[in-house]
Amino acid sequence: MSTLRVAVEPAPDQHLASAIREVGGSVVPLAQAQVLVWIGGPDGFPDLPDTVEWVALSTAGIERFVDAGVLDDKRLWTNASGFYSRGVAEHALALLLGGTRQIVRSAKTRWAKDAVDPAVRTLRGSTVAIVGAGGIGRELTPLLKACGATVLAVNRSGRPVDGADVTVASDRTDEALAQSDHVVLAAPDTPETRHMMNDRTLALLRPHSWIVNVARGPLIDEAALHRALTAGVIGGAALDVTDPEPPADDHPLYDLDNVVITPHVANPTGRLTQEMAPYLAENLRRYVAGEELLAVVTADRGY
Repeated sequence: MSTLRVAVEPAPDQHLASAIREVGGSVVPLAQAQVLVWIGGPDGFPDLPDTVEWVALSTAGIERFVDAGVLDDKRLWTNASGFYSRGVAEHALALLLGGTRQIVRSAKTRWAKDAVDPAVRTLRGSTVAIVGAGGIGRELTPLLKACGATVLAVNRSGRPVDGADVTVASDRTDEALAQSDHVVLAAPDTPETRHMMNDRTLALLRPHSWIVNVARGPLIDEAALHRALTAGVIGGAALDVTDPEPPADDHPLYDLDNVVITPHVANPTGRLTQEMAPYLAENLRRYVAGEELLAVVTADRGY
């Protein structure tokens, strides 16, 4: 069998090149490639030669590629869904603890013990809903369980998530929100999920509830979120993603002491290809063996 020919574009990368060589493949120019590993965005995406049978995207979200009309039905497409889940889950837990333990408010004030002390809460005995419980949810669940929380997983199919106490299908999201102390959003950005957190759904939560978003900014109606936060409908919000990104310097959420915004660093760019490399190697092995690939894209679903 001839050597697997893989192009890495739009720039070379040592981690991905090592993964390709690990499975006996070779890095070649795009014109000679069977597989394209694309580590850029949709801007500048090249015209693909007919030799390319599979395109491996380095991002989990594919909305911008879909909107740009990049995906076609001539070849196989995969994304990086699940590849970065462990790091994102770690960041989600940090954000949730930062809120419930009042670390966020403490960092924005000066020894405000009278205000901070009564608001400190524990995850022990709480219920945390993970909405969009795919790869991130599977990694986050044991971390939450280790903190003593009950995990309520919400996914599209309702198939049980390993380790979760309860799993429900997405058509029962309202029920899950009403039963939860806190919520972590890990869902894709699709027409069905945009502004899924709005005035009505935020009101299903509790005055002490924190909402954490490590998925996509448009999942939350930020005007509704601001209203809920200032009216005391919920306890706080911890966001690694916003809509748009970055938010304006005078965005009103910045002024609230029960909000933390991190600049989309749950999956830091500097470690992206290093995190992706072992999954690429596994997918290349599967490709050569004729096995089902990880993270095959379903374009009409948007993920």
